[in-house]
Amino acid sequence: MPRIPDRFIDELLARVDIVEVIERRVPLKKAGREWTACCPFHNERSPSFFVSPQKQFFHCFGCGAHGSAIKFLMDYERLEFPDAVEELARSAGMEVPREGGSEHARDDFGELYAVLEEAACWFQRELTQSPAAQAYCTQRGLSADTLQRFRIGWAPSGWDGLQRALGGNAARMQLLEQAGLLASNEQGRRYDRFRERLMIPILDRRGRVIAFGGRVLEGDGPKYLNSPETALFHKGRELFALWQVRQAASTLQRIVVVEGYLDAIALHQHGLPQAVATLGTATTPEHTEMLFRATPDVVFCFDGDRAGRGAAWRALEATLPRLRDGRQAYFLFLPEGEDPDSLVRKEGGAAFAQRLAAAMPLSEYFFEHLAEDVNVATLDGRARLAERVRPLLARLPDGAFRDLMQQALQARTGVSAPAPAQAASARVPARRASAVRRSLVREAIAVLLADPALAAEVAPPWSFATASQPGVALLIELLELARARPGAPVAALLEHLSGRSEADALHKLALIDFPEAHDLRSEFLGALAQLTRQAHAERLDQLTKKLQQQGLSAPEKSELQALHAMRRHGQA
Repeated sequence: MPRIPDRFIDELLARVDIVEVIERRVPLKKAGREWTACCPFHNERSPSFFVSPQKQFFHCFGCGAHGSAIKFLMDYERLEFPDAVEELARSAGMEVPREGGSEHARDDFGELYAVLEEAACWFQRELTQSPAAQAYCTQRGLSADTLQRFRIGWAPSGWDGLQRALGGNAARMQLLEQAGLLASNEQGRRYDRFRERLMIPILDRRGRVIAFGGRVLEGDGPKYLNSPETALFHKGRELFALWQVRQAASTLQRIVVVEGYLDAIALHQHGLPQAVATLGTATTPEHTEMLFRATPDVVFCFDGDRAGRGAAWRALEATLPRLRDGRQAYFLFLPEGEDPDSLVRKEGGAAFAQRLAAAMPLSEYFFEHLAEDVNVATLDGRARLAERVRPLLARLPDGAFRDLMQQALQARTGVSAPAPAQAASARVPARRASAVRRSLVREAIAVLLADPALAAEVAPPWSFATASQPGVALLIELLELARARPGAPVAALLEHLSGRSEADALHKLALIDFPEAHDLRSEFLGALAQLTRQAHAERLDQLTKKLQQQGLSAPEKSELQALHAMRRHGQA
């Protein structure tokens, strides 16, 4: 049975940010050095769920749920361990290796990726055989370089062209259907899902084909037809052209979000390689988190009609919980009857860039939209505006932007924002620092979990190994684990020991907060030195009693003399 190597788990947990992983699913608020929320695993009115970005784990003081980002996905999404690792790795753009199995087992989706790649190549070849499709590309101003860069192809007419080209046997046909390339009628007969459409591959964050968008040239039917949801493709979690955007620049200052694939492609072709498109859906919280992980500034560019403004407002609502300090969102509405494709071809890339630079900040659009049917000159109108605004402001993370938005509300309406939550809901519970009564062993473990790099300060043989205090064996195991996996985050060490009877106690020790000025190194080495003295004292007593009762062997006499010498020098 293939397994996921421990070193990969360490690397994965070191690369992902547990705050971002959880915040995509549960709104978090800043609380000192940590983030807090009402626990998603049990019903509660005040927050007792805390997430530590320093230690990369979560803990609920109400129900006791705790763990790494992997454990959170297992509990929240109800995933098995390998599936949670796959999901987390996919979000980080990493491929999960396997050990102890066949090459086939190393990538469960390898055949799906392969057949989608074959389909993309087939569609590209078909484009060269279709004068009508080539004429359409010319009409839309798509250059040969653009066609190649975005791997644009053509799905010819007919019901089984792709099947005949890539099928061949029952297993291949089933694979094509799993990839979303085939559909079935009521009689169970398979047919090509895409016919007479310009085919635009959708790539994942590693540049692999995971789905297609098909654009009809003319006639009936939806303008765009997307692949269905598959094991590889979840439209609410993907953005078209994000891979090309990342290839164009290593550092991104801005990403532009448009609605259509050809809109995004046109902006790239006209010197604006910052454009992505949603995949036929409204902007989702997952989309906004992906965007802000790639860039600090996001510009949502929509048509100026009613539908475009509706899409813009949904994007704003998805964005609000993600606007931590340093992130900014803007909105650009295009003239009536224009879309990014038509406008950039008419005006050119430089003129369109000027429009982007003049885009409306989110704060301005926010109040403008909410006040558009309100008379703020009246007391009643200002009260109505305040009632609309306050629940939306509550979605903003704590920080300077939220404070300024609350001040803007007060300036417009005269209504002040509610006072920030106090006491337990805004602070780490006091019991966090005193919940665990610490022996010397617990003290050493707690400090080591606060800074695993301290394990490099000591080396075997462990002079305290014979100490009779409970937990010495666990301390040694943790030391050896941290030394063998330098750089692994605390969450990775705890993940390695999950399922053990000591796991809960370890996690409680990891929760202990030490003041920033605390000398962890001195405390750690001091605890180990004291444990060593205790071990020596215990051994000295054992040898002394044995000497009195039955005598000692020559090596034991030498050991006893050494221990007495160490005691005289304060070492035992």
